[in-house]
Amino acid sequence: MKNTKRKRLESAGWRVGSTAEFLGLNDEEAAIVELKLGLADAVKEKRVSRRLTQEQLGKLLGSSQSRVAKIEAADRSVSIDLMVRSLIRMGANRKEVASYIGASGRSRAA
Repeated sequence: MKNTKRKRLESAGWRVGSTAEFLGLNDEEAAIVELKLGLADAVKEKRVSRRLTQEQLGKLLGSSQSRVAKIEAADRSVSIDLMVRSLIRMGANRKEVASYIGASGRSRAA
């Protein structure tokens, strides 16, 4: 969030904090959430770069379009294992997967 927006909100009486603070997450829980969000972004980016629809990726995974949508949304029912397997099934190697995991803490647009 830009500093000017933060100041404007605070002067209007709003409390500004992180998502982790709002949800009451500890450091480990926040790290897992960030990891899942980063992997979800990576699955979508990889799918789009391969010019696959969600339905096509679902068939490649032996699953459904709705499951792929849940993967890309980092739905709580989706495991990190499934996200990693999806990336590998689309051709990502271990180094690429590691880079996605390492980039999972990147800043997200507010």
